[in-house]
Amino acid sequence: MQEDTTLVGIIRRNIENSSGLAIPFRDYMELCLYHSENGYYMNNKDKIGRNGDFYTSAAIGGLFGEVLANYMASQAGQSPPEQPLIVVEYGGGTGQLARQLLDELKASAETLYKRLTYISVEASPHHRAIQEDRLAEHTEKVQWMTEQEWLGLGPWDHVIVFSNELLDAFPVHRVRVLQGKPYELYVEWDEEKGCFRDKLLPLSEGPVLDYISNQGVELQEGQQLEVNLEAIAWIHRIGHSIRQGQLVTIDYGDRSDEIYAAHRMNGTLISYRKHMAQDNPYMYPGEQDITSHVNFSSLINAGTAAGLKQVQFITQKQFLVENGLLQKLQDTASPDPFSPEARRNRAVRQLLLSDQMSELFKVLIQKKGELP
Repeated sequence: MQEDTTLVGIIRRNIENSSGLAIPFRDYMELCLYHSENGYYMNNKDKIGRNGDFYTSAAIGGLFGEVLANYMASQAGQSPPEQPLIVVEYGGGTGQLARQLLDELKASAETLYKRLTYISVEASPHHRAIQEDRLAEHTEKVQWMTEQEWLGLGPWDHVIVFSNELLDAFPVHRVRVLQGKPYELYVEWDEEKGCFRDKLLPLSEGPVLDYISNQGVELQEGQQLEVNLEAIAWIHRIGHSIRQGQLVTIDYGDRSDEIYAAHRMNGTLISYRKHMAQDNPYMYPGEQDITSHVNFSSLINAGTAAGLKQVQFITQKQFLVENGLLQKLQDTASPDPFSPEARRNRAVRQLLLSDQMSELFKVLIQKKGELP
């Protein structure tokens, strides 16, 4: 009988080969998103924009990259003109944000642009190919590396590492409190209904339980939550690879007291497909995005342990205003609502007023040493 090579078939074989005929939800999510051939982020399907499943801040008028460029120019502004600056983007996707940032630096900070090296750490071959095409005008400035290659060349000096909507898609463990005790959600196959389903197993020890204990929050009976151990490990790797520089993490989420508050009884896990949100991660395996809110408290603590000092933790709206977004507004006397000036002004308003893009998203800046 021919082996089922679909993602559902691959996940089922992982379940069948497991000791209890169930795998942790974290492993299921990793297969759905990052399987080398069939994972959501590894396939050739459009994910961002009108023809994809969701929008990012970079998709709004090109302004987000311009503001990031302003921030980086301000950080490097006091350094000698011959000193290099290395900008590292993790998980750059289609390269849209990188193009905006590099275009702006080339146009408004030419001296900095000349001493700049831009490194894209990208796991998806599909996205890397798109980036190479989109960044063709900046070929002499851009290098592509795997995470292993970048880490192997460290520790780095004069570096700004940043990510935009990366950590929310790291695979997470899921935990539910029943009768005052924590249970981890595993995934098993329901043969009768032909679908995946939850299986609860007692959680008595290990890193997931240690993580929960370290949050200092009181969980309610029946409450469900996500545990993102991958994000902590990522912060540790980045922190130990920076000798002098900073890490800028942009994502949606909050501190632990909000992420695990009583009003979040069902946790924050959500899936996106064709711009529709739903809370069933077992639908459309490999064909939908699966994300959860980032616990920035854990990132701050992990950074401290890796030598990274918290400098700022603010909303994306605050970050955009502090770094010049309002100066992007343009005077226009044209009645044409589709003029470039009118479009640009609408993009400014959307970035500032949209609930998703302004208040829910946060910016965490952590530094080690001084830049320059």
